Amino acid sequence: MRNCDVKGLAQVWARRRSWWLQFPAGLRQLALIRLISMLGDGAVLFLTPIVFHEQAFSASRITEGLALAALAGTAGRLLSGVLLDRGLRCSVPVLLAFASSLLGDIVLFGAESFSRYLLGQLLLGIAMGLYWPAIELAVPLSCAPLRSAQAFAMVRSADAAGVAAGVLIGALLASQGWLRGIFLVDISCLLVLTLLLWRRPLPATAPQRGAPPPSPIRTWLPPLMPILAVTVLATAMPALMQSALPLMLVRGGLERAPLPESLGALTVGLQLGLLLLLQWPVGRALAQRPVGTGLTLSLLCFSGGSLLLALSALSSWGIVLLLLAQLPLAMGEAAFLPTATEAVVELTPERHRGMAMALFSQCFALSAFVAPLLAGLLLDIQGHSIGLWLTMTVACLLGLPLVLLLERFQRSSLLDVLIGAAGADGRTILLRFNRRAEGPGRAGSPSLRAADGEAERAGDD
Repeated sequence: MRNCDVKGLAQVWARRRSWWLQFPAGLRQLALIRLISMLGDGAVLFLTPIVFHEQAFSASRITEGLALAALAGTAGRLLSGVLLDRGLRCSVPVLLAFASSLLGDIVLFGAESFSRYLLGQLLLGIAMGLYWPAIELAVPLSCAPLRSAQAFAMVRSADAAGVAAGVLIGALLASQGWLRGIFLVDISCLLVLTLLLWRRPLPATAPQRGAPPPSPIRTWLPPLMPILAVTVLATAMPALMQSALPLMLVRGGLERAPLPESLGALTVGLQLGLLLLLQWPVGRALAQRPVGTGLTLSLLCFSGGSLLLALSALSSWGIVLLLLAQLPLAMGEAAFLPTATEAVVELTPERHRGMAMALFSQCFALSAFVAPLLAGLLLDIQGHSIGLWLTMTVACLLGLPLVLLLERFQRSSLLDVLIGAAGADGRTILLRFNRRAEGPGRAGSPSLRAADGEAERAGDD
């Protein structure tokens, strides 16, 4: 029996090692960096509201700090985009982000007053602003010959694994009555990451010799507007998962009793664990389909999950609905994150992808600024979260026409390629169509790459 068990474990390990080695070495390094980074960030992002709830801060004061962090990230994102488009390595903004995050963790670990809390959130906001445009742009720079859509699904799986592990560690610390230890976990991760990047920096974004000159913003920004608008709407849900959900769990609903801090952290961890399980299979499946498919699926899932969260406050058994809501919420996030990032890459000229990623990341900041303020206001005024989640249910449904507008821009870009008007600015157009079994001898649907002016078969990517 022992020999069989050993052989079985060896086979499982071999399959997992083979799966990992299928990815390029640069992408594996990037995934490791994102895994460790989100392990530290995960607990801090999701459990900081609970830490300062224990300090008797009101919901409004807690969410004001989160909103300040989002606002502070604006300058960091713009600076990161400018540095990247000037050809600096992606490591430079990332290391600056680590330094700011380290200072923020130190401040929050000892924070007892509201002013110290705000200072810590300010530093964390600047760190997030510097980090995300650079770490996202590093994906297409590190994934060759793998398609960037699959690469984004893979690194988002690493993000989900890190966040889930971080929240689990936070829940264990909460059960021991030492939830502030999450800041020490993040500090340890930051020190390890700094050593990793010092030994092997991330790639640079310097344009190749003979690359086209920069295009005016009026030529490349309009096609991005629909995806940026959808991003503002959809990323309000992760922002609320970090701010309103932890407070909602420990405060209770109209009929649902409040949960202890440790159980609240475990409930947050459930949604993140589901995201970990779903991210790779969902992302890989959607990589073969139009970006509109993934965006529509995510908005519908967010709407359904919000409705279940609203209904959970109306029953003493609402904890069941609250747990059920975690599945569509995790599905929505798994569908949205890699799909939206890939859409930005596809629709932006290569010379401007640094600033495009900064604008895309800025949408996260806008949501993180508005959503916590709205959530804190409604929680303090109403005493429950029903109005908040019903508002998100309707808002997500109203975002569906924006997806149709995005698809219209994609069709227009495809027409530009066909008539020879879109090949001069370095834009890469990847219009993915659903693969259907249409009988023997039928290959996959075509995808077009404007950068080299050639039409390729999607099945050959």
